[in-house]
Amino acid sequence: MIALIDDFLSLIYPSVCYACGTGLVHSEDILCTSCLYHLPRTHFHRDGDNPVAQTFWGRVPVHSATAYYYFSKGGHVQHLLHQLKYKGRKEIGIFIGRQMGYELKQSELFNTAGLIIPVPLHPDKLKKRGYNQSEQFALGLASAMDIETDFTSLIRQKPSETQTRKSRFKRWENVKDIFCLTGTDHIAGKHILLVDDVITTGATLEACASVLLTIPGIKLSVAAIAFALH
Repeated sequence: MIALIDDFLSLIYPSVCYACGTGLVHSEDILCTSCLYHLPRTHFHRDGDNPVAQTFWGRVPVHSATAYYYFSKGGHVQHLLHQLKYKGRKEIGIFIGRQMGYELKQSELFNTAGLIIPVPLHPDKLKKRGYNQSEQFALGLASAMDIETDFTSLIRQKPSETQTRKSRFKRWENVKDIFCLTGTDHIAGKHILLVDDVITTGATLEACASVLLTIPGIKLSVAAIAFALH
């Protein structure tokens, strides 16, 4: 009976893949099987000198860095992230976080991480959007990796303009000095995983990392849902 009700509801409110828009079958969730296996994965967690890690070379001392997907304009990954960021589909962040977290837990580059900190939103933007997409990603990662999250120690004290169409230097100018720390004694000495949704130039993550690296004895790694192709 439940299956029949589900079938009936799916005709009225069809569940679709958040990446490509095709209808989902009973065994699928968030992504269709085709997108689950064919969205452009980076596998950067296997290589310490990958392009995401190279983004931070000479800028901030990051232990390891990775992203789950490649991001290209107009592609399925962009559509997936648009659903997460602007359409209230929080479950996308948790789903991808879990998928990625299972892999990071097996990676020698990331399996010593003990705390996940997402890039924070300014309170005004958080109130307007209703949630922080990077926090949802962090929740999924933490669930799979069996480690804690911290959503309060790193805060965005000033709003920033949109980063779209800004150069690398302008992006850095836009985000420098807008993050600060509060109550970080419990973080000292830990391996922190700093997470965001998309890495383009890395300016936002660099600004966050510069603040976090003032905490005594920490090791800092970075993970994102996607890495923009240049």
